[in-house]
Amino acid sequence: MSAQASPSANVPPAATSAGGHIRLTSHSAGAEAPALSWGAATAAERGPVVGTIKRTHRNVIGTHSGAYGVYRALAVAAGALSREHRADLTDTSPTDLIGPYPQWGQPGAIVSLDPWGAVVADVFADQLAHGLDIRPTIAVTKAQVILPEIGDALRAGRLAPDGRVLLDTGAAQVTKAAVEPVWHLPGVAQRFGCSENDLRRALFEETGGMYPELVTRPDLEVFLPPIGGQTVYIFGAAGDLADPSIELTARVHDECNGSDVFGSDICTCRPYLTHAIEECIRGAQRGGVGLVAYSRKEGRALGEVTKFLVYNARKRQAGGDTADQYFARTECVAGVQDMRFQELMPDVLHWLGITKIHRLVSMSNMKYDAITGSGIEVGERISIPEELIPAEARVEIDAKMAAGYFTPGAAPGTEELKKVRGRGLDE
Repeated sequence: MSAQASPSANVPPAATSAGGHIRLTSHSAGAEAPALSWGAATAAERGPVVGTIKRTHRNVIGTHSGAYGVYRALAVAAGALSREHRADLTDTSPTDLIGPYPQWGQPGAIVSLDPWGAVVADVFADQLAHGLDIRPTIAVTKAQVILPEIGDALRAGRLAPDGRVLLDTGAAQVTKAAVEPVWHLPGVAQRFGCSENDLRRALFEETGGMYPELVTRPDLEVFLPPIGGQTVYIFGAAGDLADPSIELTARVHDECNGSDVFGSDICTCRPYLTHAIEECIRGAQRGGVGLVAYSRKEGRALGEVTKFLVYNARKRQAGGDTADQYFARTECVAGVQDMRFQELMPDVLHWLGITKIHRLVSMSNMKYDAITGSGIEVGERISIPEELIPAEARVEIDAKMAAGYFTPGAAPGTEELKKVRGRGLDE
């Protein structure tokens, strides 16, 4: 047989050289795995999160980087990444010191991220030196945010550069942090009012049995789920977020790729996001601090494919795309109206030490209830200005206001909702 016809000719070298005995992790405890005591007051008492593939050291279910772990596997299979690679964390420390805050050591206050995840190189230096592969799950850096809407606000005179928060170029100076999910399963179950066993079984079954430890290793209480994380953008001093006497303007925003990135006018996501950024800049300029927490929950956590299917169903239904049927079409396709379930959302606010939000730029009742229910005080609520609502997005915003979303005016009634229509698919 020629080399061209050989079935192994196109197999990357790493795939053929990594053969041998596969050791499953579903029943065997790691002999050298460090103990984890979730919610402990100090890093030393809590212990490190070790989600690497070395079986003897692992003390969690899953691996680091969420869904990006699959790309890491592809890099290993293709021979581009060594299985033995260890991250060199020199000079990677946070640009801004965040915490520790009292919430870090309060049982149940933070269950979906590792509050020590940004400082592992410092607080677990000894364990790293002794060979544990401990990886940061949070990174904090500096950046500039440049948006055409902020340029519009400058030209309109709504904003003015100050050289600190907003530059003459229209760039906003920010501190930003990327946060990977780290779930404490007993705490997550408590948030959702279910048993830990039921949570573990559902996670196991709905991922096609991807993580057998969920049902075979009750001693492992921490799970690194294969989902997207979140990014926070801080306008002003990060340390001011924890001071309830300093005005905090904040928005918690769930991903909407079509609007946020590409400017689709079927929803209010980008206009509300950019309005929030403008409010955060203005708040920071008057001596406060601003925060945008951006979560990867595309299409109400239903996914973009489901979202587009719903768009088609809305446009093709009898009578067209009307506000009174807005939620019904989603439920027909997905089985639920919304799967974002904001119960875990306040954790990032507690990581930042927040106890009071003076100005919440959100109309969502789910977000407001989750934030206040977690013990964070909310003052004023800021709705999206009417002039920023795209005509095509009236279907969405009117349906949401009728369903209980915050509005400073009267919510539309049943007959009004029937009159609100969006474009057809070919318009």
